Amino acid sequence: QVQLVESGGGSVQAGGSLSLSCAASGYTGRWYCMGWIRQAPGKEREGVASIDTIYGRDTYANSVKGRFTISRDSAKNTLYLQMNSLKPEDTAMYYCAVGPWTSDCARVKYSSWGQGTQVTVSP
Repeated sequence: QVQLVESGGGSVQAGGSLSLSCAASGYTGRWYCMGWIRQAPGKEREGVASIDTIYGRDTYANSVKGRFTISRDSAKNTLYLQMNSLKPEDTAMYYCAVGPWTSDCARVKYSSWGQGTQVTVSP
């Protein structure tokens, strides 16, 4: 069974940076999509960024392009999200997720989720 544990959330002022990590375990094989999804109170869930484990192709929501970077350390089975130039609208619970590989990981239906880590950005 896949287990995902996020860390690195916290509070920061607008313009600041945070780095999220997601330690993954329990999955076999090499072909997956991994991603970060966020949800703010009263808002729909939003896919923030994704990456595939074979080619390393990454995708981003328009709202975070140029500010966020997703990366993966396969040796450590860890997924990262570097968030720069944070804005108050980035405030949300951020979840790490894993799903079956597809040529477009932005469209994957994730099958395993972490418990989430809170990111709060003050004006």
